Amino acid sequence: MIGIEAGLLTIDLGAIAANYRLLQDKAGSAVCAAVVKADAYGLGMEKVAPALAQAGCRTFFVATLEEGVALRGVLKDAAIHVFNGVPSGGGGVFAEHKLTPVLNSLGDIEAWAAYCKQAGQALAAGVHADTGMSRLGLPAYELQTLAAEPQRLEGVKPAYVMSHLARANEANNHMNRRQLEKFAQALESLAASPASHCASLANSSGIFLGGDYHFQMVRPGSALYGVSPMTEGPNPMAQVVRLQGKILQIREIDSPLTVGYGATRKVGPGERIATVAIGYADGYPRSLSNSGCGFIGSYKAPVIGRVSMDLITLDVTKIPSDSVHPGTMVDLIGPHNPVDDVAKRAGTIGYEILTSLGARYQRAYVGAKV
Repeated sequence: MIGIEAGLLTIDLGAIAANYRLLQDKAGSAVCAAVVKADAYGLGMEKVAPALAQAGCRTFFVATLEEGVALRGVLKDAAIHVFNGVPSGGGGVFAEHKLTPVLNSLGDIEAWAAYCKQAGQALAAGVHADTGMSRLGLPAYELQTLAAEPQRLEGVKPAYVMSHLARANEANNHMNRRQLEKFAQALESLAASPASHCASLANSSGIFLGGDYHFQMVRPGSALYGVSPMTEGPNPMAQVVRLQGKILQIREIDSPLTVGYGATRKVGPGERIATVAIGYADGYPRSLSNSGCGFIGSYKAPVIGRVSMDLITLDVTKIPSDSVHPGTMVDLIGPHNPVDDVAKRAGTIGYEILTSLGARYQRAYVGAKV
């Protein structure tokens, strides 16, 4: 086997399973689904989804029809729901792979009803009510139309009504309560529909807002993968990802020099620089130039100079020389540097860090049999 070149990405499936069980416990009697879109937030749906199924998850959400088909190839018996509606001509694919679309507009409802009529059977779908995101979902005027004209759902088997919280990670934000009230109004307006008997509002952060937000189903995503569900307080989720890069070279500085593209960092005699084989092509953000850090054991090694496509440079001057040499692995995400901390330094969120992790890493899955 060729040795590790760009880096090693270790994904703890046991931690993902533990996070699922914690979220299910917080959700009480509500069904706890799992969002595995974007290749399970970049961590590998083919490995992650079976681990979640082994932990007890029976309901999964993805973003696109293609993701749904891929997931069905991994999980034969799970309920699989597709957030992004019904693409033109996609009805037969949904039926063939036993996938459930989320209907986000009157147009979606019309298209799915037409396919159900063509297929000669009522097929399940979720109905998405927009309560404040102004993204996907039926806006208020379309909900009013649907409530006044329930025949639009003829031939459709409405399974649930869902919506999505915009600021659930901010526990005290008033928008959460306003969206909850709007969602209750949407359910009331659709009371004649069977879908209103199953409701889903809470994402990862919404679960932690309390029982009022749980309804009959919750849909955690990022928290499964170790991202903190709340902006304040300790992260209750187990850390899932460890990213390590290999040192290629140690440079002993003997005269005033600069480091990297743009010469953004000056160094002088007595400093030591470690060059690590990871860059923005691997999903390590360029915005971590002169602001990120790695760890060698418990020793912190700041990123100095710009992150380039394949390489970063770290200041290892204060780390004992016998701990740093070519081949040493550096933790760039890990126990001393969790994904939320990396994201904060990069000026982004943990979701983006995870979903950007590149294809060049050697991946190791630990903590569960898959």
